[in-house]
Amino acid sequence: MVNFVVCQLFALVTAFWFRLYLHPSKTSPFIRHVVATLLGFYLALFCFGWYALHFLVQSGLAYGVMIFTGVEHMHKYCFVVTLGYLSFCQVTRIYVFDYGMYSADFTGPMMVITQKITSLAFEIHDGLMKREEHLKPNQKYLAVRKMPSLLEYLSYNCNFMGILAGPTCSYNDYIAFIEGRCYEPKHLESNGKENGKFKQNDPSPKRDVIQKLCTCALSLMVYLVIYTACPTDRVINDTFMASNPFYIQVLYLYISMLALRPKYYFVWTLADAINNAAGFGFNGYNTDGTPKWDRISNLRILDIEFATSFKMFLDNWNIQTALWLKRVCYERCPYNPTAATFLLSAIWHGVYPGYYLTFVTGIAVTMAARAVRHNVRQHFLGSATLKLIYDVITWFSTQIAICYTVVPFVLLAVGPSLKFYSSWYCCIHLICVLLALVLPVKSRRRKQQEEPSSIQASEQNCLSSPDNNCNQKQKAT
Repeated sequence: MVNFVVCQLFALVTAFWFRLYLHPSKTSPFIRHVVATLLGFYLALFCFGWYALHFLVQSGLAYGVMIFTGVEHMHKYCFVVTLGYLSFCQVTRIYVFDYGMYSADFTGPMMVITQKITSLAFEIHDGLMKREEHLKPNQKYLAVRKMPSLLEYLSYNCNFMGILAGPTCSYNDYIAFIEGRCYEPKHLESNGKENGKFKQNDPSPKRDVIQKLCTCALSLMVYLVIYTACPTDRVINDTFMASNPFYIQVLYLYISMLALRPKYYFVWTLADAINNAAGFGFNGYNTDGTPKWDRISNLRILDIEFATSFKMFLDNWNIQTALWLKRVCYERCPYNPTAATFLLSAIWHGVYPGYYLTFVTGIAVTMAARAVRHNVRQHFLGSATLKLIYDVITWFSTQIAICYTVVPFVLLAVGPSLKFYSSWYCCIHLICVLLALVLPVKSRRRKQQEEPSSIQASEQNCLSSPDNNCNQKQKAT
């Protein structure tokens, strides 16, 4: 863990140097690729020793599949090979070497590399195999139109900015950053016309980097002070459960999980700051003209802590992983994409049984939350007071459901996880299953089927009726 923090701080300093002295205007993309890749390998070797060779083996196997396999099925083979090799390393690390080792293990970076390899494989497949009209808007933007060179591929997977903690980014965004195409190089005059006479300086990430480093410091302090005093495994302590009423146990669980999350805030925010310091992550300008540096951010802390739905929490937690799951699984799986996405997330995280208990529970909570929102929310939108009441209730429910769901993720083993759930009488499991069964929710496919039919029915009614407002109805439909 010390090696990890030291390497990330070194990467932060190196990132400023990389942006200032290896700027695209001063050096070629080839040099930037080489330096970023060599620095990434150096950090990996320093932090993980010869285990870092697994990064090269995994990347090499996948690149061989890309080169020697037809584009039609390349993305599927890459997905299986890359995820399979990651799972092999996770099994050997946990069950052969040390079951209890959890922090800063060498499979952590491999998880990010797995995301990058599989994302790139699907993007190449979309760019070289599918027609433009068959792609969704985001798939058109992400589609890769030519096979990357080995250097570009290794630089994308193993650059020093993201080798240790990510975050995942799209291949096109990374290449645009390396080549200096990530921001507009010209001023815009007041009349909207481009003025090429004046050269625009690149937007500075200094302010955002400082803010994110302050967030890192605060997160680390909260984690070290509060979580040390309120560890999660105390919720299954027999003395604690016997000496405290249930509402105190619920309150303790919430505080414990609230103090645990800053550990992840620290890691992901520091990784984001490193990329920003190198000039990567620019996402346009705010309305006040200040630059935004959140293109590859991995979390939105306030949206997480004040989330009023399970989906809102997940959408703002580990954002790039959520986007990866959506792009490679949810949008492409023909059968029950929600369950398939949770299953893929469990496999990707590792082989600890607690992961699977968490994500199976997550499926039930997601289905129940969707059912409640679909059937209840509209009744609370009549006034600001009712909306506030609904938000408070859903915030409380979401936070308790999240804490309940992720306890096995923290405890890891089957025995302690089942002990915790049994101490709660599996009440949230039962409530979620009951809500999902009782409250009706239309499936995504059924909605898509019904929308065209409703439009056709409206058009037929308009043709058969001399209503003067026919055109307005059609537009509204």
